[in-house]
Amino acid sequence: MEYIRKAVERAKDQRPSEHLEPRQAQPRFAPSFGGTTPSPAPPVNRDISLNNDHLESNRIIAHDIRDLRSRSFDMLRTQILQSMDIRSWQFLGITSAAAACGKSVVATNLALSIARQPERSVLLVDMDLQKPQIANYLGLNADRGIVSVLAGKTTLQDALVSAHIRNGQVLVLPCEMPMANSSAWIASRAMDALLHEIKRSFPNWTVVIDLPPVLASDDVISILPRLDCVAFVVGAGTTTAEEIKECNRHLESAEVVRVILNKSEDAGASYYYSYSAPPAPGGRSPEAAGVPRKQQNGAAPASRKPPRFKRIARLFKRLGEP
Repeated sequence: MEYIRKAVERAKDQRPSEHLEPRQAQPRFAPSFGGTTPSPAPPVNRDISLNNDHLESNRIIAHDIRDLRSRSFDMLRTQILQSMDIRSWQFLGITSAAAACGKSVVATNLALSIARQPERSVLLVDMDLQKPQIANYLGLNADRGIVSVLAGKTTLQDALVSAHIRNGQVLVLPCEMPMANSSAWIASRAMDALLHEIKRSFPNWTVVIDLPPVLASDDVISILPRLDCVAFVVGAGTTTAEEIKECNRHLESAEVVRVILNKSEDAGASYYYSYSAPPAPGGRSPEAAGVPRKQQNGAAPASRKPPRFKRIARLFKRLGEP
């Protein structure tokens, strides 16, 4: 045992004399966008104040914290941003199976909800080139936008619009005109260059992209590899089980952070709106007006790993086939 004692003594003599600080506990996740102050927006030539009545008439209500209907979008915002922050994701696409599911309404409200958070900045991009809606919903005069940028007729800075109402401000890249050959533009090198410029010019910003419906063309399939994640909007009474199955085949590899049930008139939703929520325009219920309900927004329960797209069919069955 003598050689063991000598070995221990030698180890003591060779130990560094300086005091070692105790190891700090490592963060569970890498720093996220939520913990980083977004870079300031580049100078924008167009600054517009949004009209509340116009927004309300188009079911855009998430800018107004006093409107209790905005709470459902705030919950959706928090769930999505938590999933994105874990992976430092920046680009979020909003899509649906077909038209008339309310994806553009959801995208616009989600962006305005994010804009109300003091340490978040958001860019809303209208990439539904065949049927753009964002400018109409916000009441913007879009004489130039993403099409002009892709065609090289204007710069990204000149195409952007700074839209603000009350304490919220969102940058918008509108689509100024419908494009019949949208697939060619989506798959073009000009689109690659635009997305790289957005990423370079807006570090730590959340970029919400209103995409076309999945089944309308091959636009979504072309753009998905360049995005970080997707939220999928299901229109209650609009989206069919066959459309869900078809989308499942096309988008099985996509990272879907939330499935949002929109236009639901389920009586069970009345519990969430029992806080004396004002009726939607025309006296309809908030759900009938296209406002998603609480977490069942169609949103899958929050988890550390975003749900895979193949779960949509099972979720849709639980919600009840139209």
